[in-house]
Amino acid sequence: MGLTNQNQNTMSIWKRKPLVQLLAEAAESEKGLKRTLTAWSLIALGIGAIIGAGLFVRTAMAASQNAGPSVTIAFIVAAIGCALAGLCYAELSSSIPISGSAYTYTYATMGEFMAWIIGWDLILEYAVGAATVGIAWSEYLNNLLVNVLHISPIPYSLSHSPFQSNLETGENGIINLPALFIVGVISLLLIKGIQESAFVNGIIVILKVVIVVLIIVIGWNFVKPANHTPYIPPTSIFTDEHGIDHHFGGFWGIIGAAGTVFFAFIGFDAVSTAAQETKNPKRNMPIGILGSLAICTILYILFAHVLTGVATVEDFRTGGKEASVAFAINKYMIGYAWLGQLVTVAILAGFSSVILVMLLGQSRVFYSMGKDGLLPTMFSDLHSKFKTPYKANIAILIIVGAFAAFVPGDIVGDMTSIGTLFAFVLVCISVIILRKKEPNMVREFRTPLVPLVPLLGVAACVLMMVGLGWTNWLRLFAWMAIGILIYFVYSRKNSKLNNLDN
Repeated sequence: MGLTNQNQNTMSIWKRKPLVQLLAEAAESEKGLKRTLTAWSLIALGIGAIIGAGLFVRTAMAASQNAGPSVTIAFIVAAIGCALAGLCYAELSSSIPISGSAYTYTYATMGEFMAWIIGWDLILEYAVGAATVGIAWSEYLNNLLVNVLHISPIPYSLSHSPFQSNLETGENGIINLPALFIVGVISLLLIKGIQESAFVNGIIVILKVVIVVLIIVIGWNFVKPANHTPYIPPTSIFTDEHGIDHHFGGFWGIIGAAGTVFFAFIGFDAVSTAAQETKNPKRNMPIGILGSLAICTILYILFAHVLTGVATVEDFRTGGKEASVAFAINKYMIGYAWLGQLVTVAILAGFSSVILVMLLGQSRVFYSMGKDGLLPTMFSDLHSKFKTPYKANIAILIIVGAFAAFVPGDIVGDMTSIGTLFAFVLVCISVIILRKKEPNMVREFRTPLVPLVPLLGVAACVLMMVGLGWTNWLRLFAWMAIGILIYFVYSRKNSKLNNLDN
């Protein structure tokens, strides 16, 4: 090697994982993950993750706090950012078809330390995101019990965290059992196998898409042009119930809304974490990533146009809030109360598939980091029968389950969005670096106009990160500081790549 130990240690955190080693790991083997997913399975996984809390909850939130009717433009801005990043994901996932998503790509291009940073960032995206959606699932379950099935809800104490209390009754929460239940059930499903998980997800996706299309088709007849005037509201400041100021209307209102509704697109990147379980990944990964993104973008824009046309911004701020879609249907779409009830069912199903894909993505990142020694190697152990990383699934069940059971959902806010946007930035940069360092690598799908498309992707994602405000930047930096500490205390010493030379 010709390097002193001191120099080697100085450089070791930037050591890149050789591409030959990555591709060897991706090769089929008896001990590896089973390749069972088709292009349609991947599109369904993507739609399963994308259509959920974002569409049914974030659309009304962004309209009320930031953009009014121009939330449709915000969806287009968010979709452009996602599409630019998606093109980069498609190249990398088809060229390096291995579990780990952005973590793996960063390891091959920017070295171990940056790979750890992105892996830690993906834990923020998937684990915190899954717990947050689990808490929302619990709230909507009570909504279903009361408004659809007309039976008593689960007691407040057993469906809320210890840090929450009912202002009307004074009752305190103890544990959020429904949130813990759904995380547990889906974790067990994922341990059983990716094929079974994809089948369940496919059924849920059909249900969700049918209900979204019904809302668009039926709701179109109830759109009032007055609610879309002015389409882009004049610039002002809106202060929400928590005392936080939001830019409303104008350019920054749309950008702020784009950062908010970006949560609605989270999930298409999780498709890339299943690359090692995909048949013919070089063909199917780009179809899965870009196909799910295209379908959802069209549905989102039409849905936002109808929702803001049926109800007013004031409705979303006061009467509707989290259940704005069902509220708008019940108040304005006379004769379609059944559709409002179906929405509640769709949201529950939608949340379930979002949790499924997020827990899938998280376990595959844990699996890859365990194989590399950056996390305990037990996370890379596969079940003898099911060929799934069951120890990683169990660990994530404990972490996500504890969060869902004992922490209020609004604590994390937009942390998931800012974490994902940061991952997208690094993926875009990875494409540029890999084109320079490995120009002869076989690329089944090539991102067009490199470096222009990746640089535009970086710019779009950074702009949305700015729109999310300084409080979320602060949380991101705090999370990263904890991750850096863990890396230097544990991961650097246990890294398999850095121990090869010792």
